[in-house]
Amino acid sequence: MFLTGCEPGAEGASTGGALAMNASGPLVRMRKNPGCGCCDKWAEHMQANGFRVESQEDPGIYEYKQQLGIPRELVSCHTAEVEGYVIEGHVPADLVQRMLEEKPAIVGIAVGGMPMGSPGMEGPYKDPYNVVAFRKDGTQMVYASR
Repeated sequence: MFLTGCEPGAEGASTGGALAMNASGPLVRMRKNPGCGCCDKWAEHMQANGFRVESQEDPGIYEYKQQLGIPRELVSCHTAEVEGYVIEGHVPADLVQRMLEEKPAIVGIAVGGMPMGSPGMEGPYKDPYNVVAFRKDGTQMVYASR
């Protein structure tokens, strides 16, 4: 099952193009569902933590996710690439930085779905969630729990 929407009321909240790039760290290239506001909030979280972010709305995002080898159960509303790794969904910036420092033999890391309390999904409560690392052969492991 693929996720087909974002937070309620996010329509029209999108910038539609590149977000302001005040940071000087690694470049994160993000593709997102058209009109998704929580994706922009995640991008702002990444920028606040030193990453540069380019954002692109992509109506064909699910085909893109398949091309990158993202397991269906880990799909979220946006996909990013940074230094050869895939970032799927609302992954915290500190874990992206940790992955870039450790350079594990994985395709990337993901937060499947859209858990409340994850970066870009802030709200009145917080759901526990796992950040999952995934490999080309389909194996997965918990990279961190939040």
